[in-house]
Amino acid sequence: PKGVINDWRKFKLESEDGESLSLSKKEILRQMSSPHRSFSKDDKDTRERFCRKMSMQEYELIQDEKEDETCLQKYRKRCMQDMHQRLSFGPKYGYLCELQNGEQFLEAIEKEHKTTTVIVHIYEDGIKGCDALNNSLTCLAAEYSTVKFCKIKASSTGAGDRFSSEVLPTLLVYKGGELLSNFISVSEQFNEEFFAVDVESFLNEYGLLPERELPALENGNMDEQDVE
Repeated sequence: PKGVINDWRKFKLESEDGESLSLSKKEILRQMSSPHRSFSKDDKDTRERFCRKMSMQEYELIQDEKEDETCLQKYRKRCMQDMHQRLSFGPKYGYLCELQNGEQFLEAIEKEHKTTTVIVHIYEDGIKGCDALNNSLTCLAAEYSTVKFCKIKASSTGAGDRFSSEVLPTLLVYKGGELLSNFISVSEQFNEEFFAVDVESFLNEYGLLPERELPALENGNMDEQDVE
């Protein structure tokens, strides 16, 4: 919390117009945004007076409600953008990719960014649950664009004998080229009719999906509830 407060003070100081604050107020903000000012062990009274003065002066500064609220909105927007950038680095997808053969299957796993989760659905036409799972993964791919969602027919993998109809649909989850999870006959985990939200909950139980992405910030317009 102290780090956030100091960061806000610095942002306010940097964003203020040169003529909007008096020199004394600018100096106060500089002092408040530099929490590591040193005091000698014998100067306890001076330290207490300094802290008390800063508290009172800060109170006076925040009385400029209209001006302070505008600055606060800019600061919130910057913080949200910084957070979104940190959480959203790496390649983006947003669709369910169709793999045509075993070579593409291996490339999707081994040549992907090491931080990217790759979820592969192995399916066949006409097998119960495969179509519903493909539809669900298409929806989830749009919601989790940093996850690479793929599908491939068992007969196209080059190892069709390992993926008989008894084990389909199968979900394989990889990260950094390593197999994290292997779910065979995964549709048995759901009701006869299932949707994207059911698959999402299932994957979240195993911690295989990242946090949902933040909504795009447009023109700095955000409700207070969104910021919270």
